Amino acid sequence: MSYILDTVSNLLHETAFFNLTVGNFIMILVACVFLYLAIARGYEPLLLVPIAFGMLLVNIYPDIIASPAETSNGVGGLLYYFYALDEWSILPSLIFLGVGAMTDFGPLIANPISFLLGAAAQIGIFMAYLLAILLGFSDEAAAAVSIIGGADGPTSIFLAGKLGQTSLMGPIAVAAYSYMSLVPIIQPPIMKLLTTKKERSIHMEQLRDVSKLERILFPIIVTIVVCLVLPTTAPLVGMLMLGNLFRESGVVRQLTETASNALMYIVVILLGTSVGASTSAEAFLNVSTIKIVILGLAAFVCGTAGGVLLGKLLCLITKGKINPLIGSAGVSAVPMAARVSQKVGAEEDPTNFLLMHAMGPNVAGVIGTAVAAGVFMAIFNV
Repeated sequence: MSYILDTVSNLLHETAFFNLTVGNFIMILVACVFLYLAIARGYEPLLLVPIAFGMLLVNIYPDIIASPAETSNGVGGLLYYFYALDEWSILPSLIFLGVGAMTDFGPLIANPISFLLGAAAQIGIFMAYLLAILLGFSDEAAAAVSIIGGADGPTSIFLAGKLGQTSLMGPIAVAAYSYMSLVPIIQPPIMKLLTTKKERSIHMEQLRDVSKLERILFPIIVTIVVCLVLPTTAPLVGMLMLGNLFRESGVVRQLTETASNALMYIVVILLGTSVGASTSAEAFLNVSTIKIVILGLAAFVCGTAGGVLLGKLLCLITKGKINPLIGSAGVSAVPMAARVSQKVGAEEDPTNFLLMHAMGPNVAGVIGTAVAAGVFMAIFNV
């Protein structure tokens, strides 16, 4: 009988209930909230579902992300190896390859002024950098946190890994992806506050047709120019433009389909679950995380405002030919930010179609955020 009681007691003590902290239960609740937002509300489900599930797993079974040095048999947990691919910048770069293969740069080529709007939206990154330093973050940590303002999860992970801020990677990535998914909620009030009804109702001229030669030359020229100026951007900008060249060249259809479908979704699974697994209660529930969330929101708000305000200036200079709303799409949440510009414009005038115009600043924002990351890496000699 004592043998049976001891066996039952041992089994009970091996359950998670006897090993979890209050913090773990809080994080499990947060994971469930993220799953609700992704499944019931449709907020970036491709990202939030794996992130939330990784968060759930690590707070129930912490050893799932244990390193080989922390285990008795010298073999790390499953998600440890996924996470290593984040630290080595492999998964963020592959995400950019897939994004490039799915993205049409035609609107940006047809309206080069979109580059300015995409650049203006990056002001949130540098504002957040200064604020992070004031809040006590080191220079490298402040840079890693500030990139959240670009609403670009892969770039945030990439820069955090390059700057050696792996301890902050979980909160940074979760904040970045959360704000990406909340673009339709956060941006419209800012856009309406900074524009008039007349400005929001402006109809823009139809974009010109972009030739096949222009589409092929664009990724090649951007790669040469950007990577010559900032070689550290090569992993991100290079993969983004390679994916786009696959798409536009028309001679590697199989590679385009693989990069934009099977490979992209495999990488999203690995990236999402590993990011979620980096949010154990010990790593996530602290003052630094609260600061990161606040700084990320401030950066995102400033970035949106910067794009809209430059849009207003260009509207004035061009005598009403540019709708300021497309400036908000300068954050690199593709294509959601462009859809928000379209939605807000259509609320004022249902016949107003801004989507393609907004895609120019939107894809420019992707390049701009990668360049901002490259600037930080150059500053810190990474």
